[in-house]
Amino acid sequence: MTSPRPERPRVPLITVGLRPHPTSPDAGTPAAGPVGRLLATMFAPPEGGAVFEFHLEDTRLGKLAIPASIPEAQRSRPVDGLWQHTCFEVFLGVPGEPQYREYNFSPSGQWAVYAFRAWRERDQDFAPAAAPEITCTQEDGTLVLEAYLPPELLPTVPAGSDLQVNLAAVIERKDGQFEYWTLRHVSAQPDFHARDTFVLTLATATHRAN
Repeated sequence: MTSPRPERPRVPLITVGLRPHPTSPDAGTPAAGPVGRLLATMFAPPEGGAVFEFHLEDTRLGKLAIPASIPEAQRSRPVDGLWQHTCFEVFLGVPGEPQYREYNFSPSGQWAVYAFRAWRERDQDFAPAAAPEITCTQEDGTLVLEAYLPPELLPTVPAGSDLQVNLAAVIERKDGQFEYWTLRHVSAQPDFHARDTFVLTLATATHRAN
């Protein structure tokens, strides 16, 4: 595990509650499912980059398939296919432009970053210039994952620019079923890439701390 980040800076925070897609098991009767609630928080720290936090609360964690933590030395490279298991996801786009980026964060500490030219049109030449910092803790029915994205991982925009954001999660259950959570569902099947699900706005830092 990486060491805890410094005390949270006094910058604007956005916290939202995610909800499961209607096709997810127990979506119609959420109290019957293992997940109590899923909250997501984001902010842009003064030094640049962005922080994203996901909180599973009042949750029967023993009913979920949660990837085990891996050693820090094994976290330097991206790993494909994390979305096939419990995984927290962030999508960032520039207003008015079709391209966007997808970030996958596993409770194991593994990660991935993808660039897309348009909806699901992946840029195969893209390679992330840095690695995110990920911490994940579990205690008493609560799982908290925090991911810090350094400035090199954000879409290239002038300081202080707004980014369009979608926050999402794939939750794998031990019974083999999957739940798909996000703020807004717009299609019959789960689609975190749909641009009209990028309903949040994150203002990047206007300057970086020395």
